[in-house]
Amino acid sequence: MDKLIVLGTGNAQAIHCYNTCFALREGEEYFLVDAGGGNGILTALDKKNIALEQIHHIFVTHAHNDHILGMVWMVRMIATSMNKGKYEGNLTIYCHKELEDTIKTLVKLTVGKKFYKHFDERILFNIVGDGDNREIMGNAFTFFDIQSTKEKQFGCRIETKEGVKIAFMGDEPYRPAMKSYTEGADWMFHEAFCLYDQRDIFKPYEKHHSTVKDACELAKELEIPNMILWHTEDKCIDERKEKYMAEGTAVYDGNLYVPDDLEEIMLTK
Repeated sequence: MDKLIVLGTGNAQAIHCYNTCFALREGEEYFLVDAGGGNGILTALDKKNIALEQIHHIFVTHAHNDHILGMVWMVRMIATSMNKGKYEGNLTIYCHKELEDTIKTLVKLTVGKKFYKHFDERILFNIVGDGDNREIMGNAFTFFDIQSTKEKQFGCRIETKEGVKIAFMGDEPYRPAMKSYTEGADWMFHEAFCLYDQRDIFKPYEKHHSTVKDACELAKELEIPNMILWHTEDKCIDERKEKYMAEGTAVYDGNLYVPDDLEEIMLTK
């Protein structure tokens, strides 16, 4: 997995960018993490020339609408491709046990049987627990419970075939219980709800989120060489990158990335 394709960067209320989700490239295939809050996932994939037939693995982190509702569209469209004989193999969805029931219920309530008939036949659920390991497309994944007090949520640590170590923390701040999953990481993907000096406006702490300054001070403390910030507010979208970079680099001397939707980042050591 050598490239990150950023499909969305916004939080749940963002309307000027898509909700945070991304894909990791492995050869001609893509590993999708979350699907955002609607059919905007299809637009983002289309703009990046990623065909549904190139996606056979999806990780769904939790049941919040800005992460899961796009799965209805992914299932519907991939099932359509299956029905037309264009989709080879199976689709595997990685999630915790409760999410399997949630995804199946959402799909069955909103699309026809000709689409969800593929559940447990060609659309398969791979249930992960805290600390579980999986080999996916030749890369080593460790899934972990982020210990959220809002909604059960998982993150993951990835060690790619190229030897790059990635810590994806979900959409809440790092907790000490995650230490073993961040140690030695070359990259950390972390949420940053807003600027520190706007915390009284956006109230990130009440929502179990952090500011840019908080996240970057954490990256410095953990000695993370490459940090990606997303899952942000979108009120200053045109100036977001400049302002977030300024606040982050004031406290963090590693490589900081504040991507816009549809940006691509090479994942190197």
